[in-house]
Amino acid sequence: MRAFIALPIPPSDAEVLEAMGDRLDVGRAVPSENAHLTLVFLGDLPEADLREAADALETLAPPAFSFDLAGIASFGTALALEAQGGAPLADLQARVKSRLVGAGITLERRRFRPHVTFARLPPRLTLEDEAKLGRFLARENTMAIRAIPAREVVLYESILTRDGAVYEPLAEFALS
Repeated sequence: MRAFIALPIPPSDAEVLEAMGDRLDVGRAVPSENAHLTLVFLGDLPEADLREAADALETLAPPAFSFDLAGIASFGTALALEAQGGAPLADLQARVKSRLVGAGITLERRRFRPHVTFARLPPRLTLEDEAKLGRFLARENTMAIRAIPAREVVLYESILTRDGAVYEPLAEFALS
């Protein structure tokens, strides 16, 4: 199963992100129900490993906190708002990663760049698409969502379909 561990985005904030993606007018907006901040990407793992991962996170319980989203960034064909959560966010990601490694889960070596994707761009942009993207960036570059509550960590399955990914929660872990 393809899986990842993330902070879900509350519906009201997720709808703001989807509306932002709709205003882009290039590519497609990420549906609000898919809005999340990935802490660790697990890739394809057998179910037994996912159970081990869930067991490892059972006693995680770091304190709840809030984070901001501001600053548009590009991650390949994804456009995102960067997350600013300071030490609490970095600590949570490090704790999750440590628990998984301790459970014997092999993780990809990736630098943690916290963000929430709001749109997917086509692999190649036409000149017209580039112009639309430029106008969007000029118009939306100060967009920010403040004080998003981080209250739980979720282990998600990522199901790839022709219409895009569908994320199904497999386990939820409340922050204290």
